[in-house]
Amino acid sequence: MIIMQDLITIINNQREVKMMSKKKIIKGILIGVPVLLVLGITLIVVSSYVEHRRLVEQEKAQYPAPGNLVDVNNDGNKLHVYTEGEGDETLVFMSGLGTSSPVYDFQVLYNQLSTDYRIAVVERAGYGWSDITTSPRDIDTVLEETRTALQLSGESPPYILYPHSLSGLEAIYWANLHPEEIKAIVGLDSLVPEYYEQTKEEPSLSRVIGFMTRSGLVRNQPEVFDNSFPAMEKGHLTEEEAKVARTIFYRRVQTENMWEESDMLLTNSKKVAGQGKPDVPFYIFISEENEDAYWKKSLVSYAETTGGEHFILDGGHYIHLDRPEFIAEKSREIIKKINEN
Repeated sequence: MIIMQDLITIINNQREVKMMSKKKIIKGILIGVPVLLVLGITLIVVSSYVEHRRLVEQEKAQYPAPGNLVDVNNDGNKLHVYTEGEGDETLVFMSGLGTSSPVYDFQVLYNQLSTDYRIAVVERAGYGWSDITTSPRDIDTVLEETRTALQLSGESPPYILYPHSLSGLEAIYWANLHPEEIKAIVGLDSLVPEYYEQTKEEPSLSRVIGFMTRSGLVRNQPEVFDNSFPAMEKGHLTEEEAKVARTIFYRRVQTENMWEESDMLLTNSKKVAGQGKPDVPFYIFISEENEDAYWKKSLVSYAETTGGEHFILDGGHYIHLDRPEFIAEKSREIIKKINEN
């Protein structure tokens, strides 16, 4: 009997050992698989980032800036100013928030105007061929950088400003602080302070998209550029232009400077609103597709109170890509009217 009990005890102990071993194995798997998964993902991301940085340097050398790179703050960080055309009037194009390549974004419109006028596209810090900077994104700093960039590029006022979206605030502030430099503002569905003061609508930036581009992972998804860069999506780029614009997209999507512009939007809007309306005419091309009634109302009101005009067009927020011919035609009429007054 004693021997039988000992055998049973031994068998039970062996079963317990086996059960404990199985539990340890299962526990090891439950811990090990996630760890291996995290290590694998980390390796993929790090490898992608290293390759991305190598390609960025290669692409910068392969596709240098077509315009002037100027050091506006004497700190080594340069802004890009692209110019073309000749004429008595200089039209300055100013991009909306998050537009990775303003030069290619405005191209379909300024190509139609540079036959008669001088055009300049100022790419703010963190946009296009301009460097990312540590200088703050308050409205005063941004405006002074724009003015200095134009001056260092050999351009001189007075200007006619063509702001899109967010840069409407900068254009209005510019006209208020330096009215002698601005003949008129021709807004492209551009923001006015009254609208943001009323709605406080948050810009649509995404941390996920920012991570995907900075890590280089977006390079494995070419359709992201095709569907996210409006000038490409609407078929306004040649094959060669698309190739260059794509490389800029890979390094200029939702940069640190863009995020800071977004964070400073309320503060900047309040400061511009505090200056009142400028003593220059404000013309505006407005997107019909925007379902926000207050957006249209605030833009129409702003144009009327400054002696300008408004045009509500069938098109999206990037109205200059949807109706470039009409905007160019009306621009000539506007400029003629400005010079006659």
